[in-house]
Amino acid sequence: MSAWLKDETTLHTGATPRHGVDIFALLRDRDRAADDRAAQVTASGAAWLAGASAHPRSTLSQWEARPGSPGVLPCGSAFDVVNVPALFGRRMLEQLWAEGPGSGPVATHRGRMLLFAAPGTAQRLPSLLAWEEWGTGSTSGSSSRHQGSMPPLLCHGTGDAVTVPPLVGGSGAGPRWLVAPDTRNPWLPGPDVLLWACVRVGRSAAPSTTGNSIFPPADPGANVYDVTRRR
Repeated sequence: MSAWLKDETTLHTGATPRHGVDIFALLRDRDRAADDRAAQVTASGAAWLAGASAHPRSTLSQWEARPGSPGVLPCGSAFDVVNVPALFGRRMLEQLWAEGPGSGPVATHRGRMLLFAAPGTAQRLPSLLAWEEWGTGSTSGSSSRHQGSMPPLLCHGTGDAVTVPPLVGGSGAGPRWLVAPDTRNPWLPGPDVLLWACVRVGRSAAPSTTGNSIFPPADPGANVYDVTRRR
């Protein structure tokens, strides 16, 4: 993740906040030696998160007053969120970072992983998965051949809101960042990238059906005898 950059946007008034806490100074000066840098929100990242709300200044003011409290932000404008089980999400991240283009911000909450994605992903990803016959809940039709390999995905888009971890701290059972936003223009994966990661993980978890057998294929019309009754 990039180093902290002082925010010079209109979101930063330059005056001491009325609550007595400068969120940007707090994010800049906190001790980074004890924490993973990737999980630390920068000032620019905080500004980007606040920009997702209808009232960015009010959102920043609330964070200045309670920097250790989680927040709630709407989806659909600045980002969408793909919500997956934690284990499946970790495997997706492994694919995205080891063999793919990486990820955008990622958080965990209540045993789930929240992958921040490009706006529009929430609408397109389920359709792409269905087109690839990787159903996310259906047990009928051709998509059933992948059941058990792809867990149900929750896609949050326009009209939805998600809980985001606090800018400072965040540990225990509460929401926390795995990959925190650190820039005002973060790269966000689109539905095609997340589809690729989902399919790679699903295929690696699916039981193999292509192994070679030393026995010839069974003849469905052959007679079957109970040899246990022979004398």
